[in-house]
Amino acid sequence: QSSFLSLSTINMVSPFLDLSGDSIPLEQVLGSGSSAVVVLRDGLAVKTPLRYCWSSDVEVEMNIEVIQREQDVYRRFQSSNPQCGGIVNCLGFSKEATQLAYMANGNLRTYLETNQPPQQLQLSWFREMARTLEYIHDQRVLVADIASRNFLLDSDMTIKFCDFSEASLLPLDTDIDTVDDNGYTTRIDLGFLGAVIYEVVTGQKCEIDLFKDNPPTDGRA
Repeated sequence: QSSFLSLSTINMVSPFLDLSGDSIPLEQVLGSGSSAVVVLRDGLAVKTPLRYCWSSDVEVEMNIEVIQREQDVYRRFQSSNPQCGGIVNCLGFSKEATQLAYMANGNLRTYLETNQPPQQLQLSWFREMARTLEYIHDQRVLVADIASRNFLLDSDMTIKFCDFSEASLLPLDTDIDTVDDNGYTTRIDLGFLGAVIYEVVTGQKCEIDLFKDNPPTDGRA
């Protein structure tokens, strides 16, 4: 990984391409995941489908579909509370991209690598995380991928959920306390949130593997 980073820095190009096939400049890349890359454009964080020079059209199309499913989650939130303080503000959609508010202090995991937040700030984060997760569940959404890398810090150090690419968007009449979506439940989300809280307090990463004891063909959590 370090070799990759040094090579990218020297060339000032990233391994990512936009949907036109042009290389995305390294300085614009804010982060990436399994299906998307987030770039800084005109003061906004724009989430676009992950594409490399070797990516097939099928892979890119699948990544576009993930972005569109996540947009449906944001639409659910916007229909009830467009300005939910604990979720990164979604400012606009296109078929192939999502525009999000830029969060100046980056993701929580990177922040914790070089900072030990004071206890009062930790407590304010935990309260906001818990309140926001309750709101998310009230909207019949299971996050599924709650991790320190998926929390972002704004310029005033407020903390916000930012990634719903793995989320389950359930019917509004779902009993959220008993629902089981292929193994994912509200209790799974709470367990993941507990792991994030542990990481903030101790400075040590806490990973939960929901598939550790599964046979290879079993995709249930």
